[in-house]
Amino acid sequence: MKQLYRFFLLCLCLALPVAEAGEDAAVSAVLDRFHAAASKAQFDDYFAQFTDDGVFIGTDASERWTVPQFQAYARPHFDKGRGWTYTKVERHISLAPDGSHAWFDELLDNASLGRCRGSGVLRKVAGQWKIAQYHLTIPVPNALADEFAKRIRAAAPG
Repeated sequence: MKQLYRFFLLCLCLALPVAEAGEDAAVSAVLDRFHAAASKAQFDDYFAQFTDDGVFIGTDASERWTVPQFQAYARPHFDKGRGWTYTKVERHISLAPDGSHAWFDELLDNASLGRCRGSGVLRKVAGQWKIAQYHLTIPVPNALADEFAKRIRAAAPG
């Protein structure tokens, strides 16, 4: 019986990394579909990756959009076949111990903005990973931060 117990524990220990790797791959696949749909201006596929209460935070300080707000912004662009292309350079995914949430950060390349960063949270809804929050940023090199901060303050209203 003791050997059977040890065997069971060994199998469990070996299975946990495989299960986590499978969840990482599932989360990564959602993010890949998200970016592919944006690149092809596929409105329905793009927004199908979000939770109903999802939020997109853009690069401008004023850009915090609920899904309906972001749909209103994106619809005219996508209807004209104009999406946006962000190509994954690297991605890191972490999973909550209970398997209900995942968070990520990724470096992306974009033709006009250059190197960008996406980060956010996914939630498992009815067994499917969905984006609850996506935050797109443009990393500023530390050597340029003071100059950029001054320019942003000078341009800020009020």
